[in-house]
Amino acid sequence: MFVSALAQFILKNRLILFLVFFAFTVFCGFSLKNINTNPGFEKTLPIEHPYIKTFFDYREIFGNANRVIISYKPAVGTIYNAESLDVLKNLTEDLFYLKGIERSSLTSLFTPNVRYMEIVEDGFKGGNVISANFSGTDNEIEIIRKNVIKSIWNGRLITKDGTQALVLASLQNKDLDVKNISDGLEKIRTKYEKNGDKVYILGFTKAVGDIIGAVKSVLIYFGLAFFLIMLFTFFYVRSGIITTYVLLSAVVPVIWLLGIMPIVELGLDPLSILVPFLIFAIAVSHAVQMTNAWKLEMAYANDSTLSAAKSFEKLFVPGSIALIANAIGFMVIAFVDITVVREMAFVATLGVSLMIISNKILLPILLSYCPSNIKFSQSLNASAPLEAIWIKLAIIFQKPYLVFILLLAGSLFITGFFVTKDLQIGELRHGVSELKPESRYNLDTEEIVTSYDFNIDNFRVIAEIKGEDSPCLSPGVMKTLSEFEFFVYQNPNVLAVEGLAGLVKKINQAYSENFFKWRTVPSSSLQIAQGVGYATKRGNAYMNTECSALPISIFLKDRKATTIDSLVKDINQFSSTLKNDQVKLRMALGMVGVSASRNDVIKKSEPLVNTALFFSVGILCLVLFRSIKVTLAIILPLILVTVWCNALMVFLNIGVKMNTLPVIALGVAVGVDYGIYLFERMYHYVKYDGLSIEKSYSKSLRQRGSASIFTALVTSVAVFCWYFSDLKFQQDMGLLLGFMFIFNLVGAIFLAPVLLKFFGMPVKKK
Repeated sequence: MFVSALAQFILKNRLILFLVFFAFTVFCGFSLKNINTNPGFEKTLPIEHPYIKTFFDYREIFGNANRVIISYKPAVGTIYNAESLDVLKNLTEDLFYLKGIERSSLTSLFTPNVRYMEIVEDGFKGGNVISANFSGTDNEIEIIRKNVIKSIWNGRLITKDGTQALVLASLQNKDLDVKNISDGLEKIRTKYEKNGDKVYILGFTKAVGDIIGAVKSVLIYFGLAFFLIMLFTFFYVRSGIITTYVLLSAVVPVIWLLGIMPIVELGLDPLSILVPFLIFAIAVSHAVQMTNAWKLEMAYANDSTLSAAKSFEKLFVPGSIALIANAIGFMVIAFVDITVVREMAFVATLGVSLMIISNKILLPILLSYCPSNIKFSQSLNASAPLEAIWIKLAIIFQKPYLVFILLLAGSLFITGFFVTKDLQIGELRHGVSELKPESRYNLDTEEIVTSYDFNIDNFRVIAEIKGEDSPCLSPGVMKTLSEFEFFVYQNPNVLAVEGLAGLVKKINQAYSENFFKWRTVPSSSLQIAQGVGYATKRGNAYMNTECSALPISIFLKDRKATTIDSLVKDINQFSSTLKNDQVKLRMALGMVGVSASRNDVIKKSEPLVNTALFFSVGILCLVLFRSIKVTLAIILPLILVTVWCNALMVFLNIGVKMNTLPVIALGVAVGVDYGIYLFERMYHYVKYDGLSIEKSYSKSLRQRGSASIFTALVTSVAVFCWYFSDLKFQQDMGLLLGFMFIFNLVGAIFLAPVLLKFFGMPVKKK
């Protein structure tokens, strides 16, 4: 009664509602011009994670993980010539003046924080690697080369063969315009990359800038998908008017969504930019279900308004439940405690909510205005070949076929389950996985990683020391830190460890005529103070002003999740056996530390997201059908496809990251539509008309089967278009979502009805 009354209310006030929708669409059209497309570094961080809390506590002192790394490589020879050094000096100055750079963090052969030290007959000698009065003579250049060899920077700031040199800087923590900084870095590259010289640039800001640049290609494929969907829709409905209405009802929620986002202070980032794309495809699929029901009613009533009311009454409940399932699928992604992922979840949920209005209210209004003499007989006739197939498909309920399907599904589940054990969290390759391996950024990464001794992105542990008046001078504290550095260095994935304890031991050796047996922690605070005194010349590289917080930099061979996990495991093991109450080890600074926090959050969130997803969808199905058996018949095929989506990630060498974690939720949320639409009809025919499962199945397929196939085709085409994107993670998401959409349809048509037959239909004729 309620649904019927709601249909009458909507159609009775259709003109007023249409004008309201039109006005709101115009308003949102103007509002979307203000949408922000500048993603921030902090949005990609799991703010509540203990590693990130450490990061925020110490980033002002020990530097931001958001860094810029530039490597300059002359066309011929080494950096040790006047011309190349002049280019390096100018490049350093250009980066210094780039807006957004934390100038105190600038590090280059030409900056005063790059020093050397050597042992001479009278004791120690040290200074800047390049003196302030450098004029470019051959003698001065030879001195620079020797100073580099004497310093800790050989192999780190300049390659050991002298063919490349780095310029490093951190970015300011607030008010960063990522796109402008990225463009500024590209201008620096263009300025100095000539006559065969090469400039390689890395850093979060540069990566995001490249991603934003590649996002432009998404708009092209959005247009391609729109064109293909329009063709498919027209081919299916065989009516220009109906095609227009379908596309209009799908575009409108996208306009509403993009218009509301600036108002609620949400922007588009490379992850959430796919949401409007997906909303459009889902909206088209639901609109086709509505128009399919409408045209079937028109075949009998020949009255567009009455047919709109009837189709609304038939599809309002299952359609709304399906869309709510979509919304829940997007909503559960918010369990991932990363701001950019939560914003994507909110944007997607909002988009689906708006889609309910456009699909269940606006579209019936548009259909009610269709001429009653509209010709779409071709569309109805076009389904005739499919109807013959739907009737024949009832053989799946015969025992041999039923047993075969169940055994096949069970075998696939077991196989997929064992394959998914190899599924990994985080990065599986060098560089940025969001970009293609052949992208300029990833090629730059490969060049820098293979040219320098250490991976430039390090994992930094902060040793907090209790006590007053330079507590780090305690021999007990320094010995504990030395033991920690030695323990961590035994990890095969660790290339080097750099901390105050190691420096103190080195200085102690130097003060002992450089005899290697004295490379140990001194037993007195005065001797330790000698090393600490030298460390103060490096600013905050080894300690804070009070010497109560000491960063320990750990250089890893790569940023793969397995590498990071092994290090974190060792650090936790050492911390658990730590007996010195003065020392507390806190992780983690550096980009590898940030990656570790993300991996940890995703690892903990993945089972929670999947559990909440299937539980919520199951509750919705239970509310709609009031049957555990029907609910299981719908959910189990979704679980099977989910397992194989994870298996596909293993085969494609795709790790679970914040970009790929939402795929399962999105795929299940959309895939459940097929089962809900099909089973709603089957349930009705069995309960109210007393039909057998076989007959209700065939009859339901005749009404909903072709529309479901079209739905899967439309959504799959839309996401498969992402494969041509310049962004690797969009390619991955397109393949995985397309796989889930297609095989969720296969599961809904073949496996779900067989499971229902196996369980036994729980309802009886009324």
